[in-house]
Amino acid sequence: MADAEVHPTAIVEPGARLGAGVKIGPYCMVGPQVSLGDGCELVSHAVVAGRTDIGPRTRIFPFASIGHQPQDLKYKGESSTLTIGSDCLIREGVTMNPGTAGGGLETVVGSRCAFLANSHVGHDCRVGDSVIFSNNVMLAGHCTIGDFAILGGGAAVIQFARVGAHAFLGGMSGLENDLIPYGMALGNRAHLSGLNIVGLQRRGFQRESIHDLRRAYRLLFAAEGTLKERVDDVAAEFASHVLVQEIVAFIRAGGKRSLCTPREIEG
Repeated sequence: MADAEVHPTAIVEPGARLGAGVKIGPYCMVGPQVSLGDGCELVSHAVVAGRTDIGPRTRIFPFASIGHQPQDLKYKGESSTLTIGSDCLIREGVTMNPGTAGGGLETVVGSRCAFLANSHVGHDCRVGDSVIFSNNVMLAGHCTIGDFAILGGGAAVIQFARVGAHAFLGGMSGLENDLIPYGMALGNRAHLSGLNIVGLQRRGFQRESIHDLRRAYRLLFAAEGTLKERVDDVAAEFASHVLVQEIVAFIRAGGKRSLCTPREIEG
């Protein structure tokens, strides 16, 4: 607290833990159970409440509401947490809620994520590292978002849905099923529309790996056989291919939602 820079108009309640070099701008509020890591900055008019732990160097912009009680009518005041990693960018009007008794009492957000203006992370969600939420993205409760996933502006994800690592959900899409790793989904309701090739290329994936992913994708979502049969065939054919096996594991793990598939494919 001694090394923190707190504007005279800000309110930091007793008990809050502020790391070295923390900056609290005008009219911000920090609750008594909040922990801000070294170098965090609240630009102005931001509120961090509840049992919220924020990692080093994360920046929070005006009118963000971080850690207030879950927007779940079943919530009865139980003690729950919100944990946010390091080096995150949380822009104007972003809302993030802690967990509930129905979801393990915790919401977890990874490091190096960017949450653009007015995006929302619901209760009991788990968001990986290096994830990007564009403006107005709506993530309902109990969702899981893999590392490096990108959600386009205005996209909405239904509760309990999973989005795999390196996946892309297009702007204004409504996702009500699980989106495989490296996949791309578009539309309302969203359907699988291929692989996130541009994202893979930008992140330096080798051409051979992308070629193999394309071949595995075509086999997984071919018209012949059942999905289970196709998954088993792909698992055997690409036994040594790490990226393909990640998709196989995602499908086999399953969840509370069906799998997002191309329009002509039925699960």
